Amino acid sequence: MYFQKKRCIAMLLAGGQGSRLKVLTEKTAKPAVPFGGKYRIIDFPLSNCVNSGIDTVGILTQYQPLELNEYIGNGQPWGLNKTHSCAQVLPPYERHDKKSGWYKGTANAIYQNIDFIERFDPDYVVILSGDHIYKMDYAAMVAYHEAHNASCTIAVRNVPLSEASRFGILNTNPDNSIYEFEEKPKKPKSTNASMGIYVFNWSVLKEALIADEDTPGSSNDFGKNIIPSLLAAGHKMMAYPFDGYWKDVGTIDSLWEANMELLGKEPEFNIRGDERTKIYARNDALPSSYIDEKAKIVNAFVAEGCEIYGDIRHSVISVGCTIGEGAQVEDSVVMPGVVIEPGAIVRHAILGENSKVERNAVVGGAYGPGEKKAISVTSKGAVVAANTVLLPGEML
Repeated sequence: MYFQKKRCIAMLLAGGQGSRLKVLTEKTAKPAVPFGGKYRIIDFPLSNCVNSGIDTVGILTQYQPLELNEYIGNGQPWGLNKTHSCAQVLPPYERHDKKSGWYKGTANAIYQNIDFIERFDPDYVVILSGDHIYKMDYAAMVAYHEAHNASCTIAVRNVPLSEASRFGILNTNPDNSIYEFEEKPKKPKSTNASMGIYVFNWSVLKEALIADEDTPGSSNDFGKNIIPSLLAAGHKMMAYPFDGYWKDVGTIDSLWEANMELLGKEPEFNIRGDERTKIYARNDALPSSYIDEKAKIVNAFVAEGCEIYGDIRHSVISVGCTIGEGAQVEDSVVMPGVVIEPGAIVRHAILGENSKVERNAVVGGAYGPGEKKAISVTSKGAVVAANTVLLPGEML
């Protein structure tokens, strides 16, 4: 089979277990978790690729892959099913050299797919994560990388000093060249946090991956191994500053916050944007939502296919949901297919796909100004029985 040479391809790491999302990822891979009413988390990096002119994407899956594989399909929703373009799902597999099997780390996952990358003989490879919400022009980052004649370029964002110890920190010269990398330092020297988005010269990355695989005791990780090894070898490495919206939605709190940041006349993250930054997704053709005359909706997203009879305030209601008469939903994320029966109350919660809150049940609680919110969560298909209470912070 003939494969056209590519200047740049992307490799999207989408195999993490997502254990910090707890019950939401018991049956669903983290990148396939619903977001924003009609999207999945993975829609954002995939759409960024398409909008950046990158038409070949390898998607590395591992944990709970079935739903994610079905969702990606042949890449049609993102325009990645055309001649000489692809969205290729890449699960672990057994190789003849036995250096295969379950992906051991982010670098090992790419190592195991060297043959896929070699098909396209790329000049550059963009490494992405499947659990971040943001819009970014990767083409501009690749151009920056090329203009600076770098071996590796890492996207960075400025974070508060109090949060810097949670990230890989890049210490840079005035020209943004990197002279030191610290993995989650206790006393960070700067606030340039790695976003886990990398551009590599493929020849350099391939050599580094092979060397890392042959290093006993390596964690086979980009942050812990590949980046430090390239710095030690004297490769030119650049930081690429990014000041747009970016959110790692790997925890219950951050996922809830990111959904809430979509709301309002001037939201922190404008998901609407324009054609150049459009987010594409695989969606069923559902009818328009029905809003009953008794319903009251204030500052909310309501996706298609819903029936709304109750009150909704400052919430995201996903596709195919039903909110019964007299029900109240406030400061909550309601994922696809959820049924909230008449008289139920849902506050400060995330309701998993196809879950149900029966009549007069209560999920979560109200909070005063400045109070720390504990998010209540239901898993996929869970049922909160009639007249029962799921307390703030509880999960079902």
